[in-house]
Amino acid sequence: MKIALVTDSTSGITEQEAAENQIIVVPIPIIIGSKEYLEGVDITSEQLFELQRQGAEFPKTSQPSMGEMISLFNRLHSEGYEAIIAITLSSGISGFYQNLTNIAKNNPEYNLHPFDSKMTVRLQGDLVLAAAKMIKNNVKLDCILANLAKIDDTIDELFVVNDLNNLSHGGRLSNAGAFIGSMLNIKPLLTFEDGNIVAFDKIRSIKRAFTKIESLTLKKINGLPYKDQLKLFVIDSNDESQAQEAKKFLLKNFPGKTISETKFSPVIATHLGEKSLAIGWMIDIDQIDLTK
Repeated sequence: MKIALVTDSTSGITEQEAAENQIIVVPIPIIIGSKEYLEGVDITSEQLFELQRQGAEFPKTSQPSMGEMISLFNRLHSEGYEAIIAITLSSGISGFYQNLTNIAKNNPEYNLHPFDSKMTVRLQGDLVLAAAKMIKNNVKLDCILANLAKIDDTIDELFVVNDLNNLSHGGRLSNAGAFIGSMLNIKPLLTFEDGNIVAFDKIRSIKRAFTKIESLTLKKINGLPYKDQLKLFVIDSNDESQAQEAKKFLLKNFPGKTISETKFSPVIATHLGEKSLAIGWMIDIDQIDLTK
């Protein structure tokens, strides 16, 4: 079966990875004032923060248009693709997955299978690469989707933001009401639950917040039955110093593990703001059998 693979730009899939694995990356729009930018095309996280420092309006994120996606799927269908797998950023922070679900329902000829990663950034990206490997290995469609679900279940992430302004303004923090009244100097600890960003603790200093994230990472990972097969991730938004500290922590406590260092994409940085940091983990797709 000829299967196409589609994802969005928040996944962090590079141009080289996309070309080598025949992955179609759809850019997510960012709107600042009256101007629209496309993530991964004409704006970076650094440029986004600089615009904000210069007094630009608060950025908003959008979705690829239904017309754009239908045009893409029409093209893939005409090129002989018998099925399309579309792995999206979490449905808890974007309506993109739901839009694709509607397209799949109304256009059965595409044999479109939207997959909600319930995550984003490079953890989503590795999930996409796992799908690409399975497609290359001619794994059956049903098995690919089942394997993706199993891999997705191993993904976890803990992160801290410097303040809640971006998350609360953008409406992406599901339990913001518990924190808004005491935002000053609060450094919230966050994670994904069922695809939603939730704050689970609040710390009075950024240093203590990072220390708490590290201790929770140790506790969570050491309790996993597949901890020896994990890949680790450090993701930051314009905080290289803290990212390197997090990497040192991971190298010390999990020697020999692969560590991916990446930045929050502009779309995610829009919601998290500057000086945010995440530590994530998932099963290492290079250590599992993706041939069946």
